[in-house]
Amino acid sequence: MSAVHGRAVRRPWRLAAEATALLVAAVVAFPLYWMLLGALKPAGEIESTEPRPWTASPSLDSFRRVFEQQEFGRYFVNSLVVAVGVVIASALIAFLAATAVTRFRFRFRTTLLIMFLVAQMVPVEALTIPLFFLMRDLGQLNTLGSLILPHIAFSLPFAIWMLRGFVKAVPESLEEAAYLDGASRARFLWRILLPLVLPGLVATSVFSFISAWNDFLFAKSFIISDTSQSTLPMALLVFYKPDEPDWGGVMAASTVMTVPVLVFFVLVQRRLVSGLGGAVKD
Repeated sequence: MSAVHGRAVRRPWRLAAEATALLVAAVVAFPLYWMLLGALKPAGEIESTEPRPWTASPSLDSFRRVFEQQEFGRYFVNSLVVAVGVVIASALIAFLAATAVTRFRFRFRTTLLIMFLVAQMVPVEALTIPLFFLMRDLGQLNTLGSLILPHIAFSLPFAIWMLRGFVKAVPESLEEAAYLDGASRARFLWRILLPLVLPGLVATSVFSFISAWNDFLFAKSFIISDTSQSTLPMALLVFYKPDEPDWGGVMAASTVMTVPVLVFFVLVQRRLVSGLGGAVKD
């Protein structure tokens, strides 16, 4: 009887929590809905002084204008190269660095970890000008390398800190058992440790991918004259003209930009949940 009464008491709180979650989800999803709606509205409805949250005559004209842009395919490939390059490089470096700071004892290890935290506190905007001169001195301006290298640097502190917890959660007894069975350090690293921390790698890769894919600041600052090296966020400027902005084109291009991110989330959602939920337990 008491158990039934307890469930009855908890039920209103559970309903309130579910209603709150639905409300938060609706607030988060509304900008995406408005973006897609703007991409489907005809020009007359977009420019109307009385916007409505629906359209009676959806149109694909905005998407047609986007895909008719001759350089749009090149921009898409460039964004993909930058995002994939950042994800692979940052994941590999972060995995090795997290293993080093967790499994080995060396001087200034704590100082190094603190520096990772400090690096995350520095605003990206404050480093854009120094990075511009650095990319110029390295001869990387107007290349995709000028976008890949800074994003790797900004992704590493968060990735190393997050992966450090996953590596630390792997029992040292498992490593000792592997060595007793004749496994080398490299074999243990890639065949045993990597699969165990893979959920953490996926979680950090999602943030790296989104940051690199949506980047506009670095693309605008480092790609100066060679438009063939531009990325998708720069393609939005094609549809935005101060005198006569094509809001339908902007919304359609933004929708197309969102699709790869959604696909990436769908592909890694299971490992992402486990990665954000915790690490391996002894």
